[in-house]
Amino acid sequence: MHAFDKDYWEQHWTPDHGSKPGSGLPANPYLAAETHHLTPGTALDAGCGAGAEAIWLAQHGWQVTGAEISGTALTTAAGRAREAPAADRLIWVETDLTTWAPDQQWDLVVTSYAHPAIPQLEFYRRIADWVTPGGTLLIIGHLHEPDAATGHHPREATVTLRNITELFTSPAWKIETARE
Repeated sequence: MHAFDKDYWEQHWTPDHGSKPGSGLPANPYLAAETHHLTPGTALDAGCGAGAEAIWLAQHGWQVTGAEISGTALTTAAGRAREAPAADRLIWVETDLTTWAPDQQWDLVVTSYAHPAIPQLEFYRRIADWVTPGGTLLIIGHLHEPDAATGHHPREATVTLRNITELFTSPAWKIETARE
C-alpha cells in the first residue's frame, strides 16, 4: 500500500528514482477538451506535479496557482515555466493539500491524477470547497479497475465515476461532463 505522503512524492520526483515522471510531458488532453469554452480567470492546479497543466493554463490566459507537496516537483515545474511564455501568470505553492487552508477560491480548480494521503473522495470533496460559486471543478483520475489490488494503480488511488458524481448532487453543482 502506498502512503502518498510527502516522502513518497519526494522520492517519486527525485531524478535518482529514474527519470522525472511527467517532467517533459505535455498537458493532459482532457484539460483542453474540458476548459476550451471557459473564460480564463483564476485557476488552481491541485497536485500540479511537474507543472504541465498549470503552464498550459497560464499560456491560455489563466492566472494559475500550482500547488504540490513535493518541492522537487515544484523545482522542475518552475524551471519548465521559466522557459515558457506566460511565466508571470504562475505562482507555485509547496503545500500538503490535505491540510492546506487557502485564503481564496478559484474560478477553476483542476486535479489530474493527484493521489493524497487521505481517501480519494475526501480529497475531491476538500478541493471542491476551493471553487468560486459558479466556477468549475475538473477531476481527471485513473480509471477504476475491477481488481485494483492487482492493477497498475493502488486501490486507494482509484474511485468509480459513480462515487465521484455522487459527491456533487446538491443544487450548488451542475455536472457538465462525467465519463470514463
